Amino acid sequence: MTTPTALSAPPSDRTRWLALAIVMTAAFMDLVDVTIVNIAIPSIQRNEHASVGQIQWITAGYALAFAAGLIIGGRLGDIHGRKRLFLVGIGGFTLASALCGFAANPEMLVASRLLQGGMAALMVPQVLSIVHATFPAHERGKVFGLFGAIVGLGAVSGPLLGALLTEWNLFGLEWRPIFLINLPVGVLAWLLGRRFITESRAPKALKLDLVGVALVTLGLLMLLYPLTRGRELGWPLWGYVSMAGAFVVFAGLVAYERRKAARDGSPLVELSLFRVKSFAAGIAVQTVFGVALGIFFLVWTLYMQIGLGWSALRAGLTGVPFSLAVSTAAGLSVQQLVPRFGRKVLQTGALVMGAGVLLYLWEADRYGLAITSWQMALPLVVMGLGMGLIVAPLTDAVLSEVPREHAGSASGLINTVQQMGNALGLGLVSVVFYGQIGDRLALAEIGPAFVHAFQHALWYVAGIMGVIFLLMCALPKRPAQHVEGAGEETPAEATPAPERELEPQPAG
Repeated sequence: MTTPTALSAPPSDRTRWLALAIVMTAAFMDLVDVTIVNIAIPSIQRNEHASVGQIQWITAGYALAFAAGLIIGGRLGDIHGRKRLFLVGIGGFTLASALCGFAANPEMLVASRLLQGGMAALMVPQVLSIVHATFPAHERGKVFGLFGAIVGLGAVSGPLLGALLTEWNLFGLEWRPIFLINLPVGVLAWLLGRRFITESRAPKALKLDLVGVALVTLGLLMLLYPLTRGRELGWPLWGYVSMAGAFVVFAGLVAYERRKAARDGSPLVELSLFRVKSFAAGIAVQTVFGVALGIFFLVWTLYMQIGLGWSALRAGLTGVPFSLAVSTAAGLSVQQLVPRFGRKVLQTGALVMGAGVLLYLWEADRYGLAITSWQMALPLVVMGLGMGLIVAPLTDAVLSEVPREHAGSASGLINTVQQMGNALGLGLVSVVFYGQIGDRLALAEIGPAFVHAFQHALWYVAGIMGVIFLLMCALPKRPAQHVEGAGEETPAEATPAPERELEPQPAG
């Protein structure tokens, strides 16, 4: 590469807000696609005769491919252009959605979901990178507030959309429209993105670290594959050996990346980013938070549809209070609460979400199989408010002090660790949920067994929220969302930017 900087003139105000709408739509597609599948799991299992292991792979396989490819996707965007990689990713994501929708058997569906996750890994890191490169620092607080609201809305509106599409059984396609709905949205976003998104790259030439790619992929597979299939295979010894070996591989990755950075300055994982305290602490919180979400959303769906015997539509509608609470709290947190109270907002969010989990646990125990949707509303609202207080300001806090030339790498790491946590949580469902359910249950035993397993899983989620509260003590008291870039150039400067050190920029 000989032209490492942005390739076009600075975008107009109208153009960059249109670009924001396009990349936010892509982010929304990805978030909905993660959760929309959960609500259709019973329909897929019933109509396609999928095994428990295949069902886990339909959900965890997406997260696994997503996590394995995110750092690579972020780095490729830095090298070849974020707009270009975004268009490749959203085009591939749309194609993979079509393959999922027309899958002839569970095996094809699993393979298509893996492809879909890989394409999302090319698309999603570019979203925050394009925002980071397009908007000046003083506007990013507002943008990240919008992003947090989209995150909250997308993550919990997926079940409702999936429920409607499954219940309507459009054209006799059963669960398939949950994937096919991505086709018109994806094609439109690709066409508009090609026209309105401004190209940007890292301000110095980089190379793709193929050895780092191999080590990241190998380590993730060694850790997550045994977790996902362990219960189905009876927890064989090789699974434990593989999980232990994954940490050896990750240690080797760190050593190799240090040598790579010193040799040519193009490592896959920019380890110097972890010298930025806000980034390192935020990465830890993102990982553990992903575990909690991975466990909760899947067991929640199984509890309502299989344990309580509710329809997909009723289960989806039950999540509406959660969706509204997350979106409301996310919008308020960055714009009004964090500038005034700082880190305390995120810590309050962890405590509030944990309190909502405990309230849900108490109600599930008190009402048992007779629990109603309106009785679930209060704990769901409390949980949603807590989640909303976390998701939007956390992204801002993690990226606020990251130099723009490493925006793609940092964005990829943020999403990677959250998806790693999510895949880990999905894998742990075998232990914390299915581990409490017998292999052969009479029809009358299914409901009580699933209610008990749901309560057991909620104890783990509540404990994880406590861990998150403690980890947040390492975040800066006042995330510098409006400090970085004060006096810096316009986001898409037409001349090369000088290299910057990776230490945090001083406030003011």
